[in-house]
Amino acid sequence: MPDERTDLPSAGIDTTTPSVARAYDAALGGKDNYEVDRQLLAQLNAAVPEVNEIAVSNRKFLIRAVEFLARKAGIDQFLDCGSGLPTAENTHQVAQRENRDSRVVYVDNDPVVLAHGRALLEDNDKTYLVGADIFDPPAVLQNDTVRRHLDFERPLGLLQVATMHHHDADKGLAPAEVMRQYIEALPSGSYVVFSHFFDPEDEAHSPIAHRVQAILNASISRGYFRTRAQIEEMLVGLELLDPGLVVNDDWYPTGPRTTPRPAAGNCIVAAVGRKP
Repeated sequence: MPDERTDLPSAGIDTTTPSVARAYDAALGGKDNYEVDRQLLAQLNAAVPEVNEIAVSNRKFLIRAVEFLARKAGIDQFLDCGSGLPTAENTHQVAQRENRDSRVVYVDNDPVVLAHGRALLEDNDKTYLVGADIFDPPAVLQNDTVRRHLDFERPLGLLQVATMHHHDADKGLAPAEVMRQYIEALPSGSYVVFSHFFDPEDEAHSPIAHRVQAILNASISRGYFRTRAQIEEMLVGLELLDPGLVVNDDWYPTGPRTTPRPAAGNCIVAAVGRKP
């Protein structure tokens, strides 16, 4: 495998501390996780029994959105921030199913993700992985691998799927400023695929958001359930496609629900926006 296809710091795997990426992998039925990660997932499921379903729902949103961009919007290059572990239906698999020439650059700084990165790239010469902090836009946007393989003179797809809710607003740039810098750097006609933990600010669902946030913040990763107004600040500069910012399984579902939505399903929202 050519060395230029990765831009990764050395990384080891700590199997004694839970990893959000591995817990997400466990929720999706993946195999790249350990007992400590499954214990974190079990703790979340004990507080909110629908956590697994929410993880699956979020991945299905990503799949539908990437299919739309590749199939109908003509997007053939993608910058996937906070890619997570390679698991079922990654961005490059979805995009390249529609257009085999689609290029995907993944960005992550989780040592667990980076440790698995080369395996992801072994059999794909149009997929790249960058080790960088996605909450530092210049570090990503000025990265040599990003600039070499994505053409910022043409529209591209930026993915921030279940990422910004892990950003601590008290550290570094505010979340809205992080997104502003990414959106400003995108060429006209580009798209942003976005999902985020959501505090509906109501008696029925806000307690769920608060319980999950407390568990996450007591573990290895932070997780913030933000209000609609706070999330909308992160999408300034985009024209949101119908149906706008909605509960993620309401963004162009493949069919009507046949079962009631889990209560926790109201605590994550999604949108796809186009930069004019």
